[in-house]
Formats: sequence, C-alpha cells, structure tokens
Amino acid sequence: MKLCVLENLYGNKTLEESLSILTSLGVHTVEIGAGGYPGKAHCNPAELLADEAKLNEWLAVFKKYNVEIAALACHGNPLHPDKATAAAYDADFRNAILLAEKIGVHTVIGFSGCPGDSDKSKYPNWVTCPWPEDFLKILDWQWNKKLIPYWKKTGKFALEHGVNHIAFEMHPGFCVYNPETLLKLRRAVGPVIGANIDPSHLIWQGMDPVAVVRELKGAIYHVHAKDTKIDKYNTARNGVLDTKHYSDELNRAWVFRAVGFGNGETYWKDFVSNLRLCGYDGVLSIEHEDSVMTVDEGLRKAVDFLAPIVMTEDKPRTMSWA
Repeated sequence: MKLCVLENLYGNKTLEESLSILTSLGVHTVEIGAGGYPGKAHCNPAELLADEAKLNEWLAVFKKYNVEIAALACHGNPLHPDKATAAAYDADFRNAILLAEKIGVHTVIGFSGCPGDSDKSKYPNWVTCPWPEDFLKILDWQWNKKLIPYWKKTGKFALEHGVNHIAFEMHPGFCVYNPETLLKLRRAVGPVIGANIDPSHLIWQGMDPVAVVRELKGAIYHVHAKDTKIDKYNTARNGVLDTKHYSDELNRAWVFRAVGFGNGETYWKDFVSNLRLCGYDGVLSIEHEDSVMTVDEGLRKAVDFLAPIVMTEDKPRTMSWA
C-alpha cells in the first residue's frame, strides 16, 4: 500500500511547486484532478491530448520528482438535468479516460451523478425516503432511464480505452452514496464499476468504514484518507442532515477533518488492516478538506499520522511461526 495525495489541494501553485512540497513530505504517489469539481489546474486532458509536446513536458515534471500517477479524479454530475451542464461533465470524464489510456493509468474516479425527477427538471433530485410513493417513482425513473443506461455506455467506452476501474466515491447527493447503491449499479453495469472508499462521507451517514470495506471486498478500486468529526451535541439536537455552510464548524452536526482529528489511531489502524485483509493493496490518498487548519498543516499532520499506519511491505505468504 502506498501513501498518496489528491494533488488539487495545491491548485494555486504550479505543478512543480506542488510536487516539490509533496515529495519533501515523502509522498511519491498522486491522484490528479482532471476535470469536474476537482478542476484542471495541473491537468487539462483536452489540452494534453491535443499537444504531444505539452503532454511530454507535463509527464517530465512527474519523472523529475519521481512521482507516480495512481489515478485521475474527475468528479462531476454527467446526469445533471441541465443538458449543457451534463454535457460538460460527460466531456470531462471521457477526456479523463482518454488521457488515462495515453499515460497508462487504469483508474478514473468520479461520482455516479444524479438526475432530476423528469426530463423537464432544472436541478438534481436526490431521493432519500420511500414515502410518499412519488419518491419511489422518481427513483425507478432515475435508475432505469438515466443512471444505468449512461454508465453502461460510459463503462463500455472506458474498457475500450484501457480503463478497467471507474471508482465511484459514495457521496450523498448522488445516486450512489453507500455500498448497497454501489453494488446495485455494479450488478447492472459490470465490474468496470467499483468503489472509491472515502470514510468521511460514510462516517456522518452512520456507517462503519470497516463494515463497508468488508461489504465491498473485490470491488474496492481506490481509497481516500479523509476524516469526519461528529459533534455529538449538535447531532443530538438536529441529527446529521445539515445544510449549514461548512465554515460554520461550531454549529454543524459534523465537519470534515484531517485524518486523526475525527477518529483516533486505533480506528484508522483497523481500517487499513481490513483493506489488506480484503485484498486491497492500492493507495491511501489523502484528501484535505479540513477547514479548521491550513492546507500545509493539515497535509503535514495527515502524512505524519498515516505514515506509520500504512503497510508498505508485501503481505507475508506464510505465518512466521508456521
């Protein structure tokens, strides 16, 4: 397993400056934002695909710092009811796949997307309850008319271009937000669909990330290292569904934290151990979204916390005492 960073946290710096900082911390594997919400600050697939010289210059920076690209991050909503918005996210995702093929990367990370409630909708409609029964009708339409057909087509495109891992971050607000919905789409589309396990979104929904890892054994294609702190007092009053701004940390039911500031060392050791027990030996990609501390401090503390926990040597083939 390798420690990795979702590199768009330094989008305000040059790629060279960013890689210099990461390697100074001992990190030599990155996940690169390649469109959608992560942006294209250091990776614009359309530009790189159109200019071989620019692509080679870009790759040379990673070679200079001995940094491996583990995955391309292209989170968006290609099923957005606004056709222009959906088309832009779709183009980003397809270009990310084409760039991944070009540079030998086999994993592209994103969201499943979320349609509206009809072809006339303006905004996504995330269904979270079965009653009144109108919601079940919306859910059936979303999955059978939009979600499954889109990902069957896009999954086929990915496989044709050497990307055999589309890793969905299970995120509230989108149709795939937990293991059940991920596996439902995987059954409908095929094993090109798998999970990017980000514990932070699981924690506040009330899931146990270790239970999720075990449930998704064989379908884990990427892992984010991000923590969440549940505020027991605010949650006791209002529950975990919270629309207050992320900057209102003191009054929210929960906030994203750097790894180790939501849950302790034993919690994360158990998480990493179960990833190995379930056959995952990829990257643990730090995603900094902690609003309580700066990017530099949050990243440094996350690296320091995780470095002793990540198992870097191969799993033993036999028991030492056998």
